[in-house]
Amino acid sequence: MKKDDCIFCKLANGDIPVNALYEDDVLKVIFDAGPATRGHVLIIPKNHFDNIYDLDDATAAHVAQTAVKIAKAMNKALGYEGLNVVQNNGLAAGQTVFHYHVHMIPRYKNDEVQVTWKQHEISADEIADLKAAILGAMEDGQQKG
Repeated sequence: MKKDDCIFCKLANGDIPVNALYEDDVLKVIFDAGPATRGHVLIIPKNHFDNIYDLDDATAAHVAQTAVKIAKAMNKALGYEGLNVVQNNGLAAGQTVFHYHVHMIPRYKNDEVQVTWKQHEISADEIADLKAAILGAMEDGQQKG
């Protein structure tokens, strides 16, 4: 399903012309209009999902499979030194367009792109608490589905 006021729905479904790298029935891969590096592309589902929390399993699997296919081809063609596969959810995570999409950013020596964070310490007890909470939420989701 498309959302009429969503720019990425329009890009993915051909309402706005783009320089597409790849397209199938589920998604379109386009070159980023403001790339972080040479070869930066976006994988955009044609159906509208605000974020990863709205994404269905079939689309998620197809996006991941397409990312692998595109990554292998881009690495062979561009010869970069690394690759970031980035997907942001929510304002706090840097999401600026609220249509689920994946950035594939080739990395080159001295490219000045920053995708890092400060590492923090965590205790075994904190990990155990997190694990229990998350697994409990997963079980709740399975019971509802």
